[in-house]
Amino acid sequence: MQRTTVPAENRPGARWGWFLAWLAVGACLALGVAALLSVGVVLIALAVATAVFLLRRGHRSAAAGGLAGLALPLFLLAYLNRGGPGSVCRTTAVAQTCTDEYAPVPFLAGGALLLAAGVLVFLLLDRRPGPAV
Repeated sequence: MQRTTVPAENRPGARWGWFLAWLAVGACLALGVAALLSVGVVLIALAVATAVFLLRRGHRSAAAGGLAGLALPLFLLAYLNRGGPGSVCRTTAVAQTCTDEYAPVPFLAGGALLLAAGVLVFLLLDRRPGPAV
């Protein structure tokens, strides 16, 4: 019985690994743009350097993970504003602080849309006939 081996880069798990790497690049880029006045330049440079590496080594169809990665900061904003909309007060034993929070639903919906779009594009590109490079 002849055993055929599938190259490591063509295994389904490997393709999802490349997708997750691109997801991290997209999240890093989005956070870099959001924090442009502080550490944003460093995050953007890191995202660009990683993207160049991934374009040379990984599956190009997995680059759709970058689109899905843009959703992670939106999910963070939805979580941070989970008590909103309006003024939210938190009380401890010694102090009380109040902050104005936005409605979390638009951030959650936008994040879910970007995540679903990235996964859908990846699945469509990954199922194409022909070489997946």
